Parts: sequence; structure tokens; C-alpha cells
Amino acid sequence: MRTTVTLPDPVYDDVRVRAAQLGRSVSSVIEEALRVYLLAAAAPASVAAPALPTMRSGGARPGIDLDDMSMVREILDEHEPIDAVR
Repeated sequence: MRTTVTLPDPVYDDVRVRAAQLGRSVSSVIEEALRVYLLAAAAPASVAAPALPTMRSGGARPGIDLDDMSMVREILDEHEPIDAVR
């Protein structure tokens, strides 16, 4: 497809120089640049998961089921010092 694109002079000059360095046409350099840009824009951004703090307590006290929220609430509501529930 043929189209007209308006580019700032410095951008066109850079493309022209790059095309000459590569021994390619200006059109092929612009086409490749657009393809690379469109592929990058379509790719989902990968976000690294943040590091979570860990405790060296060895886990929950025996007999506490962390999937049982009523048990967890009961332990939390005991109002005892933290050392007493370990």
C-alpha cells in the first residue's frame, strides 16, 4: 500500500542515514521500525511480582487451620500477648 507520512526533517535524515548504512531503502527501514513498534505495543507488559516478606516462625501453631476463618478470628480475638498463642 502506498501512503504519505509527514516526518520531521531530523527524523527523516536519521532514517535516510540508517538506510544508507544498511544498504536498504528508506521505506524498508520505516516499515521495519513500525513492525517492531507495533509488536512491542501489542505485547503485554511483564510486571515482576514484588518480593513478599517472610517470617522464620516455622508456620502456624499446630492445630490452627488457616483456611478456617472462624478459628483464625477466634485466635486473633483472644487478646493474649502474641507469645501466648505460639
